[in-house]
Parts: sequence; C-alpha cells; structure tokens
Amino acid sequence: QVQLVESGGGLVLPGDSLTLSCVLSGRTFSNYVMGWFRQAPGKEREFVARVGWTADNKYHADSVKGRFTISRDNAKNTVYLQMNSLKPEDTAVYYCAADSRRVGIRLDDYDYWGQGTQVTVSS
Repeated sequence: QVQLVESGGGLVLPGDSLTLSCVLSGRTFSNYVMGWFRQAPGKEREFVARVGWTADNKYHADSVKGRFTISRDNAKNTVYLQMNSLKPEDTAVYYCAADSRRVGIRLDDYDYWGQGTQVTVSS
C-alpha cells in the first residue's frame, strides 16, 4: 500500500521561500507520477504542479508558474515543491498525490494522497 507523508509547511512572511517534501513508501517511487495540490479555507482543492515518471516532465499551474518548482529524487523516494516569492493567497493546506497509471492534473487522476501540510503566508 502506498503511503505519502508531507513535511516542510509553516508560517512565513510574504516574499519568503519554503520547500515542501513528500516521501512515498510501500511501493517503488519511480513507478509513480507525483503531484502537489492545495486547498485554501472555503475553497476546493486545486492543482499546483506535477512531475511525470521522468524528472524533466513537469507542469505547473499558471498561478504558481515562475515561483514554484516541482522536482523528484528517485533515490530518496521524495518529491519536492520549492516555493519562492510566496504570497498571502498561497496560504493553504498542501497535499502530495501519487498515481502509477497516468500523467494528469485533475484530482481524480491520482489514487493516493497524503494528509497535507499547512502553509501560511502572512505578515
């Protein structure tokens, strides 16, 4: 069974940077497409970024393009989300997701989800 554990969230100032990590266990990490989603209070969960089976196959939502970067390290079974120039509107619970069958950006493209890590951007 796939397990995903996120870490790295916290309270930061606008303009700061933060890196989220997500470790996959229970299965072979390199077999999974990995994604990051987020959910702000009172809003639906939305796509942030995803990386395919190869590290160069990346896609970022327009709202974070140029500020956030997704990456993966197959040797560490870990996917990262480097977040720069953070804004108050980036405040949300960030979720890691995994799927072995397809590369997608919809919630139902992913079978496995972590518990989430809170990111708060506030002065």
